[in-house]
Amino acid sequence: MKTKIIPIIAIFTVAAILFSSCEDSTYREYTGNAPVYMSYENLRSSVKTQQNVDLKDPGKIYYKDNYIFIVEELKGIHVYDNTDPASPVKKVFVNLPGVIDISISGFILYADSYIDLVILDVQNIDNIHEVARVKGVLPYTVPPADNDYPKAYVDEEKGVVIEWEVKTIKERIYNEPYPWPIYYKGGVAFLDATNSSGASSGVSGSGTGFGGSMARFGIKDKVLYIVDQNTLKIFDITNKTSPVKMGDFNPGWNIETMFLSGNNMFLGTTTGMIIYDISNPLVPSTRVFFNHARSCDPVIVDDTLAYITLRTGTTCGGTTNCLDVVNIKKISTPSMVATFSMTNPHGLGKKGDLLFICDGSAGLKIYDASEPKTIGSKLVYSYPNINAFDVIPIGNLLIMIGDNGLYQYNYSDIRNITLLSKIEVKK
Repeated sequence: MKTKIIPIIAIFTVAAILFSSCEDSTYREYTGNAPVYMSYENLRSSVKTQQNVDLKDPGKIYYKDNYIFIVEELKGIHVYDNTDPASPVKKVFVNLPGVIDISISGFILYADSYIDLVILDVQNIDNIHEVARVKGVLPYTVPPADNDYPKAYVDEEKGVVIEWEVKTIKERIYNEPYPWPIYYKGGVAFLDATNSSGASSGVSGSGTGFGGSMARFGIKDKVLYIVDQNTLKIFDITNKTSPVKMGDFNPGWNIETMFLSGNNMFLGTTTGMIIYDISNPLVPSTRVFFNHARSCDPVIVDDTLAYITLRTGTTCGGTTNCLDVVNIKKISTPSMVATFSMTNPHGLGKKGDLLFICDGSAGLKIYDASEPKTIGSKLVYSYPNINAFDVIPIGNLLIMIGDNGLYQYNYSDIRNITLLSKIEVKK
């Protein structure tokens, strides 16, 4: 499963330099991706629940109080009653345009909706509803486009881009002295940023849930963290339905994932792992940066070891596909323990001595991780016919999401891991 959502990057400063001496303009017609907009008014009045909506494009997963929340990328959230993992019950679909990530504290769910942070009450699954919204606090993002064609200029004042339409585009451009056009107002977007039945009656009012390793949302105590490519946003959620933005931190560039463990935050970036001290949740302080080869890289932590999967990808660059095991016992001086070759690893999870790795097209792999230096030679089980994306291990239950749907396994007997159920994607 590829990374799908990207921030739009407008290189206006560079463009100004390049074209400052060229005031002449003309019009150009070309076949390209034209943005299809949803107005901000429609975006902010679109939250509603629907029944019998099929899973078509699964994204992030989240688990709380016997409920599974599956993000339908950019569309909404599927909610399943998972009291019996062998027979999950479809409950409701929450229409929420632009959603990619979610996190839950008590019965309050936080989600992105393009540029807005949306707060939902999920206490009664049959009556999920919006209770608040923080407008314009998240980066402007655009959906994937047909890579065979350039993208037209995006006018953010018209609303959010919900899709692209390939058609003939006529745009005013400035005469440029260089043979390659780039993003600039009124110009053609050729420089693609993609390169650079029943549990309890509802969700309980206490605790937080469990997200996968690909998450960008996280909650510690009364603080909500959200990371985008280069910013860590911090919200005070003492009043859960009235988040207060406390500020932005700039950990670095190309941040991909976030994992919280105790008083530490681990950020996976395309060039390394950043560790933050969050003993004071509202004021993170940098502990250390652990460098690795350029690659996409979610990270999880179990006690004194961090497990990092590195993979090649269109937004990450690099040529490395592997699992790195890093000793963080002395968290100020992390050290490499071992590296193991993989196919194209994505999300991962760990429970006891078992390490679960979603190795992309190579499927789900389960390793004996009791001895960190020999993990690569101790493959316990493999499911090669699944394009795996992320996992959440809970007790003896493994919840895994992939291109073809959501799978649940019972691994209480490691010699007889069984598939309990599958929620299939409907194309």
